Amino acid sequence: MVLSRDIYLKQLIDGRKNGLVKVITGIRRCGKSVLLNEIFYSWLIDNGIPANHIINVAMDDRANKALLEPDAFLAYVKERITDKREYIVLVDEVQMIGEFVSVLLSLLYF
Repeated sequence: MVLSRDIYLKQLIDGRKNGLVKVITGIRRCGKSVLLNEIFYSWLIDNGIPANHIINVAMDDRANKALLEPDAFLAYVKERITDKREYIVLVDEVQMIGEFVSVLLSLLYF
């Protein structure tokens, strides 16, 4: 069973195009990843964002180990941006990326 998290979803939706990075914080196991990777992702798909325009990376997945290096992560994201349309980058456990603040700022101004 997934709780709807309507208030938090509305905050993500309302702030989607304000030009700022969104950070979801909270205690361990409170549903941050579910909000990001299931609820918000589903909302994006349901509202016309194509799946190939949602770049979703779980940094705690061992398969993404190489992306912990900041320049590798930036290259990974930039390779997936192939046109001028809107892209959404969802990063779970972003703090695991080296120099993650500068990485996020680089993406913000890309």
